Amino acid sequence: MKVDIEQLNKSFGTVVAVHDLNLDIRAGEFVAFLGPSGCGKTTTLLMIAGIYKPTGGVIRFGERVVNTVQPRDRNIGMVFQSYALYPHMSVFENIAYPLKLKGVSKDEQRVRVQRSADVMGIGDLLHRRPGQLSGGQQQRVALGRALVKEPDVLLFDEPLSNLDARLRLTMRGEIKALQKRLGITSIYVTHDQVEALTMADRIAVMNEGLLEAYDTPDDLYDHPKTLFIASFVGNPPMNILPIQAALEGDAVILQNDALRLPVRSERALKAAQQHGDLLMGVRPEDVTLSADGALCGEVFVVEPLGREDMIDVRIGQHRLAALVTTEKRIRAGNRVRLDINADKLQFFDPASKRSILWT
Repeated sequence: MKVDIEQLNKSFGTVVAVHDLNLDIRAGEFVAFLGPSGCGKTTTLLMIAGIYKPTGGVIRFGERVVNTVQPRDRNIGMVFQSYALYPHMSVFENIAYPLKLKGVSKDEQRVRVQRSADVMGIGDLLHRRPGQLSGGQQQRVALGRALVKEPDVLLFDEPLSNLDARLRLTMRGEIKALQKRLGITSIYVTHDQVEALTMADRIAVMNEGLLEAYDTPDDLYDHPKTLFIASFVGNPPMNILPIQAALEGDAVILQNDALRLPVRSERALKAAQQHGDLLMGVRPEDVTLSADGALCGEVFVVEPLGREDMIDVRIGQHRLAALVTTEKRIRAGNRVRLDINADKLQFFDPASKRSILWT
């Protein structure tokens, strides 16, 4: 089932939560709504579900406008952050509840509940109550309840945020594999960029009620169209430095009050063709230790990340994060020289906050 959103708006009094949102979600696609708290992603999901009514705009399931259609008549499955399981009911009764409301026969309920539970790997837990289950098992019950309806669209509202880190990793893979196997159009709300990048076919990045970008994970990461996307998508976050770019012979000089960096790349050349101040972005993995590096600074802090360390280097008043192997044994207070991968640089206009490389 494809879902189309056209000029969608939602206001609460004078507060605009979603402004002129346009999205096309293809049948069978897994789309993530990503953004910080208050960006409008959950509000949009609840409008798709029918829990909120839009202030303006159109929501279509296929060719059908569903703006005024009741949630129970939209044939959606929804998984909440809190699981929303009935504690006095067994797992079977929780999963079967949507079928009971629809008047499905008890025999058909047994067949469909067992099938849904088996898909979720909880077929032997149907007699238990939610209080007797782990967090991961409760999450599977909530997902099984959404699937038993055989919905056209699956909606997820931060369903993994209550799980520990290891279980979140496992469930991400299971949900993605299940969605691909069943081919159900799915919309997944999250503030966790790792979830969005690893699970979604496309990601709608939202900020303050506006759509910043709607792209594949690779395009968002490698070709950020706005400063917000560049700084929000990616962990550790992208370094952002104010610079000016000027041609000097066959090189481009990137400089500010504390650094002078000669580079040769098509991206830097395009930056040099702009007049005035710019913002330069470079990801920590594209900053490397180099004995003859053009940048020199003092390590302010070292954050161990397992196989790598992230070092925070101070160059004048500016900070530059870099990822280095633990074998380097860098310590706070060390003086280091750094080089950057000029082919990975990003440049943004400080006024518009938009990329000068990608439109």
